[in-house]
Amino acid sequence: MFLENGTTVAVMDGHRLRLFRNIGHEDQPELLEVDHPVVPPSNAGSGGRHTSSAANPDNARHNEDNFVAAVADLLNSQMRNGAITKLFVVADPRTLGELRHSLSGSLVIGSMAKNMMQQDAREIAQAILCA
Repeated sequence: MFLENGTTVAVMDGHRLRLFRNIGHEDQPELLEVDHPVVPPSNAGSGGRHTSSAANPDNARHNEDNFVAAVADLLNSQMRNGAITKLFVVADPRTLGELRHSLSGSLVIGSMAKNMMQQDAREIAQAILCA
């Protein structure tokens, strides 16, 4: 997939968020990692809807859901104030599914269900280009 210059790429899992900005061309993305955003330590958003059950068996999952909801709030806010004009999300499948419940979709240009938290910017850009 091509990424327009200026597109923000959010790479996340249920515990961490990394943000990148494409400073390259559409067909040759070059991701520059931006300062790590401050995500509030808890958020009773999406995770607050769940109770302990077979679908959500423990507090760790509840905490992950709350983190994802907090990230959605942060990204939605940045999209509303113009700090993010286009967003591409890379996350493990479960996190991506949970994020979709809360993320405003108007500026989201694409997503990839893959855990890439440990990869560097070059590897992430290559994976997006091949998607």
